[in-house]
Amino acid sequence: MNSGFKVIGTALAALALSGCASMSSDECLMADWTAVGYEDGARGYTTDQFSKHRKACADHGVAPSFADYQAGRERGLEEFCQPGRGFDVGASGGRYYGVCSVNLEPDFLDAYNAGRHLYTLEMNVRNASSNISSKENELERIDKKIREKEAALIAKETTIEDRVLLLADLKDLSERTGELASEIEHLYQERARYRVELENYQASVASYGY
Repeated sequence: MNSGFKVIGTALAALALSGCASMSSDECLMADWTAVGYEDGARGYTTDQFSKHRKACADHGVAPSFADYQAGRERGLEEFCQPGRGFDVGASGGRYYGVCSVNLEPDFLDAYNAGRHLYTLEMNVRNASSNISSKENELERIDKKIREKEAALIAKETTIEDRVLLLADLKDLSERTGELASEIEHLYQERARYRVELENYQASVASYGY
């Protein structure tokens, strides 16, 4: 990539990371639209991205060159539509918008789907861990409530009517404790199974060379 591509690429990289489609007046006036297209293509953007640039630059009285942009984007897509990039996009949970040419897309999609499956398996483990943490936190809160109600139950100032209510509350809390213990045990088993699936897939995907 030439120095002009690198300069505009740095600016657009910051733009993309911020999620902002706007371009400043200087960026619009100084833009090398072939370089802009290259950077967008290398990120797998559709031509909708050009519409965002055009709208932003229209506010500054600048009309981007679609021909230059598209020429650069096609070159950028050649970089993007490689199996290694497809795997990375899938493994990070990214989306593919059907931008690759018919000769590059099959290998790209194979790699993308492999990465996407890895991402799904990793999310299974993470979600199970998150659910375990949530259930265990709930169990801690219930244990605290049980101790508080047990203390109130034996307090001298507690009336008979209040003791009846406290016993009912303790019964409900005890039942919920049992439910949570069962749910947590199931989640631990589920996470263990997900981890085995993930480890097995990680071992097999390592041979793909992505």
